[in-house]
Amino acid sequence: MHLPRIPLGLWLFGQVLLVDAAQQCRLALHTQLISVLPTGTSSAETDAPTGTGTATAAPSVSATPFAYGSTPIRGVNLGGWLVLEPWITPSIFNNTNNDNIVDEYTFGQMQDAQTAQSALQAHWSTWITEDDFSAIAAAGLNHVRIPVGYWSVPLESSETNGSTSTAPYTTGAWPYLLQALNWARQYDVHVIIDLHGAPGSQNGFDNSGQRTSNPEWFNNSANMTRTIDTLCFIVENIGGMIDVIELLNEPAAFLASDYPSVLRQFWQDGYTVVRDAVGKGIQVMIGDGFQGVADWTNFLTYPDATNVIMDWVGYSHCLATLPLKFLPQHEYQIFSVPELQRTFAEHIAFTCSSISSLTTFAASNIWTIVGEWSTAPTDCAVSLNGRGHVTSFFFSSETSRALAGTVKTDHEYSVGARWDGTWYTPNTPLGSCAGWTGSYTTFSSNYTTFLRQYWEVQTLMGESVQGWIYWTWKVGIERISLDMTLKSSRRRWQMNGATRKGSKEAGYLT
Repeated sequence: MHLPRIPLGLWLFGQVLLVDAAQQCRLALHTQLISVLPTGTSSAETDAPTGTGTATAAPSVSATPFAYGSTPIRGVNLGGWLVLEPWITPSIFNNTNNDNIVDEYTFGQMQDAQTAQSALQAHWSTWITEDDFSAIAAAGLNHVRIPVGYWSVPLESSETNGSTSTAPYTTGAWPYLLQALNWARQYDVHVIIDLHGAPGSQNGFDNSGQRTSNPEWFNNSANMTRTIDTLCFIVENIGGMIDVIELLNEPAAFLASDYPSVLRQFWQDGYTVVRDAVGKGIQVMIGDGFQGVADWTNFLTYPDATNVIMDWVGYSHCLATLPLKFLPQHEYQIFSVPELQRTFAEHIAFTCSSISSLTTFAASNIWTIVGEWSTAPTDCAVSLNGRGHVTSFFFSSETSRALAGTVKTDHEYSVGARWDGTWYTPNTPLGSCAGWTGSYTTFSSNYTTFLRQYWEVQTLMGESVQGWIYWTWKVGIERISLDMTLKSSRRRWQMNGATRKGSKEAGYLT
């Protein structure tokens, strides 16, 4: 496939695209919205923003309507902020001095509550600031996708018939989200709120908040009900400040034979509760559940549903050979040895091969975007595959047991990288991780050329349908000791370092 040279400046260094879908908001933006825009934009630690007081509908600058379906979404995820991921912010986890703290669940469970609260408040107040929204807008990006865990949504007992307990999670992130919504409105950046973690975990991944071999979201009616009530709370309280609500991130429908039907009903119920609460002013985003878009043909299509977006995850051809913890998620070609073995040209060709099915689906069903993607061709980022030790993995469900083979599920395995053979089940190394991470100044010319082309073809894929959202805006740039050498964190996953440099070369090296 011929790769046209797409001008990076169109979305990284060019003019801000001031387009948006009419909010049609008929909600009272009441006391959940902060009354005054916080002052100061430095990364220094600040007090928690207040979530009480008289609300304002918006700062002085009004959001411009976005033309969903005709103008491409060009966005970035704010990963690792309100939902922790060990590989994005390794220092937060390393500072605990506890290898058993592997996700946000254990972060609250296995240390003193005040220690956890102080660490997270410092993180929430400094990881994303007004400076970031200013830079995102200046880069020409028109959307942010903000991952949120259910535990951060202050659901009250009067708003649900079920439990409102968040234990052992640390609460307090909600005011920071409200602050971010005001910044987004100020800078004309449109917002996708993504429910990234559901009660019981929808997939068992650490990015759901809880890394577990027994995710219990889909087979627990109380968890399902609480998720619906959480979505209702979100749209009723901040619906006038957001553009899209993503009902749930990466539900792992491959975990059990009845999961797809449960997920289908959940999507329907979630859509209904949003429409009943706020009408048609908010776009509703669903996902393919790792099933591929073909399984969702004629689902939530017009006229039965309106303003629905599919967040394409993609079906893994490696499903029959992989422990499920490490199936590819969204457009990442790095979570299996066969994918890692691809040449640069094969990575690009595989991306091209997805375009036809996406465009066909989007043309006859619902709008479709690539909600997460990266230019990383290896899994060398420290803790990308998980922190500490992994126990039991995903061999508790019927599908997982069938795939387990001779793997011992009761052993602990250190999590490393497949690329250099240090993964929890050793494989033949594909090479050293040296030269694939750290400063872009150490990368070979072939590698930098590939990163540029890989960026271009993935944005081309996203814009063959309704758009794309890069993962992620920033990663921790801590230095991590590994095999007696120091290597810095992973620019290939990070967008904001590129925009700071202001150079085309840097832009492709995120």
